[in-house]
Amino acid sequence: MAKMQDVRKTIEASLGNLSTTRAQELAKGMLDRDAAKEQVTKTAADLMEWSQRNRTRLVTIIRTEVRDQLHQMGVATQDDLDALRKRVRDLERAARASGSTKRASAKRSASKSASSKSASATGKGRTASKASPKRSGASGA
Repeated sequence: MAKMQDVRKTIEASLGNLSTTRAQELAKGMLDRDAAKEQVTKTAADLMEWSQRNRTRLVTIIRTEVRDQLHQMGVATQDDLDALRKRVRDLERAARASGSTKRASAKRSASKSASSKSASATGKGRTASKASPKRSGASGA
């Protein structure tokens, strides 16, 4: 039964943060009482390395699973958001550049329109002569 507890403790150690002291205790429990100190130290170091590898694997598995679940749910990643931000910035720059060109064109059009209206008002334009058509009589005859 003592060996089963040792196995359980070892597995628990692989998932948690195994300290040097705890690794030494586990190594002493796993080895014979007559084991040399060097053997206990080596076993403890092996346990710590094993624990670190397993913790790294577990973190990788969890991250992969969370990433897969978020992808299946359609949640945008940070890379997706960064790409969209860049695209919006580029579109805003393009809109500002074309907006300033359009404003300049609109100002030119407005000034041409204003000059043609003033010409119409003074009677110099063609539309001024057509503006007052002659009426025939009210009786229609």
